[in-house]
Amino acid sequence: MKKRISDAQISKSDQPATARGLHFFRDLSPFLYPYRGRIALAFVLLCLGSATILLMPLAFRNLIDYGFGQRENTDGSPLGALSMNGHFAVLFALASLWAVTVAARYYTVTWVGERFTVDLRRAVYARAVLQSPQFFETLQTGEVLSRLTGDTTLIQTVIGSSVSMGLRSLFQFIGGMIMLAVTSFYLFSLNFGLMALLMLPIIAIGRKVKKLSSESQDRIADASALAGEILNAIPTVQANTREQFETERFAERAEAAFATAVQRTRVRAALTGLIITAVMGTIIFVLWVGANQANEGRMTGGQLASFILYAALVAGSVGTMAEVWGDVMRAAGAANRLLELLHAESAIAETVTPQPLRQPSQAAIRFEQVSFHYPARSQMAALDDITLEIVPGETVALVGPSGAGKTTLFQLLLRFYDVTTGCIRLNGQDIRQLSLHDLRNRIAIVPQDPVIFSANALENIRYGRLAASDNQVMAAAKLAQVEAFINRLPKGYQTFLGERGIRLSGGQRQRIAIARAILKNAPLLLLDEATSALDAESEILLQEGLNAAMKGRTTLIIAHRLATVQKADRIVVLEHGRIVETGTPGDLRKQSGLYARLARLQFDV
Repeated sequence: MKKRISDAQISKSDQPATARGLHFFRDLSPFLYPYRGRIALAFVLLCLGSATILLMPLAFRNLIDYGFGQRENTDGSPLGALSMNGHFAVLFALASLWAVTVAARYYTVTWVGERFTVDLRRAVYARAVLQSPQFFETLQTGEVLSRLTGDTTLIQTVIGSSVSMGLRSLFQFIGGMIMLAVTSFYLFSLNFGLMALLMLPIIAIGRKVKKLSSESQDRIADASALAGEILNAIPTVQANTREQFETERFAERAEAAFATAVQRTRVRAALTGLIITAVMGTIIFVLWVGANQANEGRMTGGQLASFILYAALVAGSVGTMAEVWGDVMRAAGAANRLLELLHAESAIAETVTPQPLRQPSQAAIRFEQVSFHYPARSQMAALDDITLEIVPGETVALVGPSGAGKTTLFQLLLRFYDVTTGCIRLNGQDIRQLSLHDLRNRIAIVPQDPVIFSANALENIRYGRLAASDNQVMAAAKLAQVEAFINRLPKGYQTFLGERGIRLSGGQRQRIAIARAILKNAPLLLLDEATSALDAESEILLQEGLNAAMKGRTTLIIAHRLATVQKADRIVVLEHGRIVETGTPGDLRKQSGLYARLARLQFDV
């Protein structure tokens, strides 16, 4: 059975979300911990492969000094236990062992990288969907998608490839330096001293690469966010003939991302070029000194050959580590952005010890002196001192001009936001003392702009209650007057409805949403202009389904068309976030208030 990280591991971190340098490995370590066995195996294979490649130059030295007969006994026979063929056999055995360890290590670390990426994406997505709507007031969904895809891919490259390459190169660098010292301490001292001087520019330029990498990912996310927003609004863009305008706007963002990426690439290329030039220059100089020593007889040809091979290993390791360091710095920038999401706390805090629901089959609502300011508009009250009591089974309509606070009441009931002052009670319980799952599971809502998912009609309705049978789904569809138009679709209930329900009319989408709410069978029903997109005939048919759905349930209706709420038990009139009138439709029309004025405009009486 596959291991998974626990919720505690996902949310574990009391430290700032922003990673510093290599510290992002520590912040992401909970995602690697379940696979520590495979990581240990990869480490063993890494050590074995590195040791094998470090033995290769030594085998070459023995081949040159002994296998070719350069070192002989006094009788002219070759000195050494192995013949030339034997030395070549040793070389082939070492090469084969190295190939096996490299292949096994590649598979193991790639598996870990892929599994790590899936777990990380799942954790970030799970945290994102828990955020309240106000979180997305400042962070676009395209930005979140960019972090889920582009940023995790960068980190996957490091975890599943670069780290392994970097460690391999580090081991080969250390082992190569040791063998260089064993082969010729004098040449090693020259090599080490010169290479130590190279670390200062590597560190300085590496920090610059990290900063530019983070900026590059930000620019890519900006372009992705804009693209996501526009692609979801294509009908509006085309209706206003803004295709060219939006194309140019996206091009500007894409060019900004390109400019930042070019700057990052330029700095990274300069870093790589500097390292390679300096390292190769150092090695060539040291080898020149070694060649002179060999000519003078102070070292053998085999020793010089092995020194050259070890120097080449060291040089290759340094070049690889430079590239890996660039990848790590780039991933660190991406990790910063991911960790911000991973450690983000929702503005709507769950109570630690939620109360059990009282009378879960009914819904009595009470607003007690509720006032509310949206976080983005803190100077203006969306609701001001609202006190309202709704008894179980009552149907209450909320009317008033746009911006009066009707939709805000729905959002507070669902705890998309918390009240600024006052309290909202469900069956006498403060909704802040209930679990969000229990609260929202007792509420069904039909929004003014219903969401249709990229699935078939059956699954779209079943979203209201995932455990519902096909027959229960079809029964809800029949009540909502959905069955008639679904049966005309090519595959009936199995017909794919398109992204955001693009294959349906506005009225059809609204009826799907109503069927979903009927299927949920919650004691509290919220209707936000539920019939606004319907023609007169469909509205009459649908009203029968709504009446059945509302029977025995507490219902709140937001309505701009007063004709749709004439049968409500009570109408609450809001203006500027305050309740200005309450009463039955007949009583309110007799008064000279806001409702009577709206009724005269709509009914022409």
